[in-house]
Amino acid sequence: MFKRSIYKYAALGCVCLTYAACKIPELTGKTTENRNVPAAYAASQDTANIAKIKWKEYFTDPYLAALIDTALKNNQELNITLQEIEITRNEIRVRKGEYLPFVGVKAGAGVDKPGRYTSQGAGDATTEIKPGKEMPDPLPDFLVAAYATWEVDIWHKLRNAKKVAIAKYLSTVEGKNFVITNLVAEIANSYYELLALDSQLDIVKKNIAIQNNALEIVKLQKEATRVTELAVRKFEAEVLKTKSLQFDIQQQITETENRINFLLGRYPAPIARNDQAFNTEVSDLVSAGIPSQLLENRPDIKKAEQELAAAKLDVKVAKARFYPSLGISASVGYQAFNPSYLLKTPESLLYSLSGDLVAPLVNRNAIKADYYNANARQIQAVYNYERSILNAYFEVANQLSKLGNLKKSYDLKAKQVETLTQSITISNDLFTSARADYMEVLLTQRDALESKFELIETQKRQMNARVNIYQALGGGWN
Repeated sequence: MFKRSIYKYAALGCVCLTYAACKIPELTGKTTENRNVPAAYAASQDTANIAKIKWKEYFTDPYLAALIDTALKNNQELNITLQEIEITRNEIRVRKGEYLPFVGVKAGAGVDKPGRYTSQGAGDATTEIKPGKEMPDPLPDFLVAAYATWEVDIWHKLRNAKKVAIAKYLSTVEGKNFVITNLVAEIANSYYELLALDSQLDIVKKNIAIQNNALEIVKLQKEATRVTELAVRKFEAEVLKTKSLQFDIQQQITETENRINFLLGRYPAPIARNDQAFNTEVSDLVSAGIPSQLLENRPDIKKAEQELAAAKLDVKVAKARFYPSLGISASVGYQAFNPSYLLKTPESLLYSLSGDLVAPLVNRNAIKADYYNANARQIQAVYNYERSILNAYFEVANQLSKLGNLKKSYDLKAKQVETLTQSITISNDLFTSARADYMEVLLTQRDALESKFELIETQKRQMNARVNIYQALGGGWN
């Protein structure tokens, strides 16, 4: 009858704890993400996608491939990210262990001497003990036991915490892929910038030779009293200006080489490069696939997706803290006041088994705050995920448009350079025959140099756009 009363009151207590704990605050806000994207970037819905191509097949220049290979081994930011992956992998082990029983072994020795005028001391003094069986005073205590504790994961709080750790691990893996994508693109863009600077330096050197030749003609014209000293000074100033430009470009080359070396994780060293790679025609045709493929190919979108999954599970974990938690503890071993009695069975045998049910009843503000914060972080993760998709779409759309417009711009600038290059010869001939002013010669040379620079800059932007569209589509990490 007594046992039945205990069970009845225990069950009643459990019901009360559960009822009190189930009063969970209502949450409001955006909890469902929008994955919808346009059907296509343009009229075409071809699913062929350059993001599926490995970077070694996309960047065929062997010098560029060697640079990327070195960076993938030595780049500090990438290696830091790899350690982040290791940290989150270990976090999974931690969370997995939390919902398994904790088992340990303990051994101890001590001594206890209660005061004479205490309940225990007085009781020991008045207890009749047979001769030879007196209890030692002070009383030693020796213990050898195994113990176990286990929180029964009724509400999947611990399992969901492990799933959170797994989602964060997958997020760091995608973060690593995102770093690789950016690293490959940054090295490729810097490499093409270096090739463009080499071409500009070559043009400047050729232009200096042309200007020196024009200066000699002007000097001869001055000796023949056909021009004044002003014309000679103007041509000399133009030559000096172009020579100064040469050193500006050399400085840019040095800085670009050092930027590449930094990405490669090494100190300054010459950057081997293919001088002819910049002279190849850049096509504006790329296979961009369809926008929905971004959700699969872009590491930053996949990273945001895993962060969203972790945030949703965090809400479940925080919610489970409102419910009662069931803990079980047990131990078995030997305990005695004399080592010679320690292993006697069953006299020195001890064992215990207990369970406790705990639920928050009052002053739950901290739990509520954690719950509200988890929900707020989930809403943030939803917006971040949607923003990642939107940003990816616009990056691809912008680069596709840029490729087409740069191709048209390049064709026009190429014709402009051809026309102005011919104009240099014409202006020199007219000046020699006194049919053109020296300022016309100077302006023609200056315009031709600027147009050649603009043509190189446009071609560099074309090559950058080819790199950026590959990056925007999610290529480079695989």
